[in-house]
Amino acid sequence: MRSPTRSTPPHLNAASRRGPDPLANAPQARMPDARAPGTQPRRGSGGAHGRSQFGKSGWRPNEAGHGRDAASGAATVHWMHRMPFGPRLVEEHNIHAGYRFRLWAPAEKAVEVVLHQPDGECSYHPCAKSDGWHSCKIPTARPGDRYSFRLYGQLEVPDPASRYNPDGVHGPSVLVDPTTFAWDAGWSGRPWEAAVIYELHVGTFTAEGTYAAAEARLDELAALGITAIELMPLAEFSGARGWGYDGVLPYAPKAAYGTPDALKHFIQAAHRRGLMVMLDVVYNHFGPDGNYLHVYAPQFFSQHYETPWGAAIDFESPYSAHVREFFIHNALYWLEEYRFDGLRLDAVHGIFDRSNPHILEELSSRARMRLADRRIHLVVENVDNTASRLGRPGLGGHYEAQWNDDFHHAAHVLLTGEHDGYYADFAERPVQLLVRCLAEGFAFQGEHSAFHDAPRGEPSSALPATAFVNFLQNHDQIGNRALGERLTTLTDSRRLRALVAIQLLAPSPPLIFMGEEAGATTPFLFFCDYPGELAKAVREGRQREFAAFMQFHGEDGAQLPDPCGEESFARSKLDWGARGDPPAREWLALYRELLAQRHAVVVPRVAGVVPGRSTWHLFGERTFEVRWVGVDGGALVMRANLDDLTSPLLPALEVAPFAAVGSDSGPDRLGPWAVQCYLLPSAGQG
Repeated sequence: MRSPTRSTPPHLNAASRRGPDPLANAPQARMPDARAPGTQPRRGSGGAHGRSQFGKSGWRPNEAGHGRDAASGAATVHWMHRMPFGPRLVEEHNIHAGYRFRLWAPAEKAVEVVLHQPDGECSYHPCAKSDGWHSCKIPTARPGDRYSFRLYGQLEVPDPASRYNPDGVHGPSVLVDPTTFAWDAGWSGRPWEAAVIYELHVGTFTAEGTYAAAEARLDELAALGITAIELMPLAEFSGARGWGYDGVLPYAPKAAYGTPDALKHFIQAAHRRGLMVMLDVVYNHFGPDGNYLHVYAPQFFSQHYETPWGAAIDFESPYSAHVREFFIHNALYWLEEYRFDGLRLDAVHGIFDRSNPHILEELSSRARMRLADRRIHLVVENVDNTASRLGRPGLGGHYEAQWNDDFHHAAHVLLTGEHDGYYADFAERPVQLLVRCLAEGFAFQGEHSAFHDAPRGEPSSALPATAFVNFLQNHDQIGNRALGERLTTLTDSRRLRALVAIQLLAPSPPLIFMGEEAGATTPFLFFCDYPGELAKAVREGRQREFAAFMQFHGEDGAQLPDPCGEESFARSKLDWGARGDPPAREWLALYRELLAQRHAVVVPRVAGVVPGRSTWHLFGERTFEVRWVGVDGGALVMRANLDDLTSPLLPALEVAPFAAVGSDSGPDRLGPWAVQCYLLPSAGQG
């Protein structure tokens, strides 16, 4: 993969969404006797991974029991995901008999479990070692107890499979009993065709920055027409604030947002409103602070590959079976124990595996086998546009969809005129490439990319429209800019309204970034909370990155926001009070109206759109028509004029549009930045 300094436009944070790689200029923070893994990575071939000792069936989930809600009388169920990692409740004769602890630490001669008492005293319990595993049973351990592992060199580390780490990434883990939470028994998800996704960062979505505060806003999202919430990563990361992409404890939801039960309560509340909840997960690297795995399990990290954000994970060597299980169980854990409706896998182009099956294929297949009674949705982010992994979830190993960067880039060029960095590939023909995305999925389907200096993508026209998640904004595309500007501050409202209509009324699932629906002007900045040398490295990296831009020069130049300063985090919080202002009310009314039309007219036809039969046509350079043909011969039709001038003459259609944005349009023309959508009946209905 290209270095992050070459993968984003110059006016953006070219050091990737996680900021500049702190490991490039600073040691691993607070890592006694630890060497940063993969400091001299090299590319090369990998062998087939060994098979797990757990067998193909794996560990079965534990449905701990059924019951009824005391208040409503509704049926409830209690869930716990059983896994080979982390502590397990022990029951003997239906009586709680403590916990069994397990740590895979093949590099350690001996490990002890440390139980931390409320009075500050600790008890030490030696583990038995077998095949790299260290385990022991402690009959006196109870839910709520704090524990850690003491390595042979006396270093105490948290459990990498910790379910809760409220004292931070260097503190002890907490024993959790997942079966105490009562889930409603009836929810099984929603079909992917109905997805309208709302991406949010828990810490900045509300002033309080908690699961409970986010839950209080669910009614507004449901009323708007949202059907799925996508949470940015929750795995425990260093400090009190951050985007979440540098997590180091993948099983522990971020304690700053609330307890594990508070997260479950949020998800259950969303389900009760008909809202799916998805989670963004990171399986391509660990963060730089609090990652102790390289001390006692260096087998987690590849010696052949590198990523721009940290050492690559080893999914393919003969010793990678346990590593693969660790991440596959993490996916199953979130889907089973927390009842998430789906996952978005971050930057899978940074996941390297030459095994058969590929780790992505195995993860998808096992999740679908395990959860065959539920609708679950798996989505990837992949700059390589690997169409062969998409759109056929009924086939083992496939994914529902990919975030469609191509749609965003073409739309952004049309709205702003920016053409630096990767936008250069879209600068000459933005309308044509946007229309290709609408009709065929990707703009680049194997064609040469000047920015990447290589062919990019695979043919995608035979995939269903639901295989592409289209967005105008997301955390990356806002937050990677130096000042975190939203589109409302970069373009005029007439243009933006047209592109919003195109996004929301096309068959592909739309994704809305928090606040977008109200025309928010608050920035979404890159922010983190690293200690010491890591914070210094991040600050210096961003200063170098943007030093060439005139807007940051001289006494009157703009000041680059401090990524490690609390102010950057505070400025990124949504201003809910502004939603009562006239501009916000207008944007909310537009989104509410377009989403109502989407649910009433578009969604019922999405499943019937025939892959490979969609057509598109340009009228001049900036006016287009797309037809999505259904199995019954009817079609959804979208026409748009993305110009400041009235469109050329268009062939008249015999039906009236069911949705229209813009003015000065007629049956044979479109006004400036106007969009119209039609439902053409089948020949038998005509």
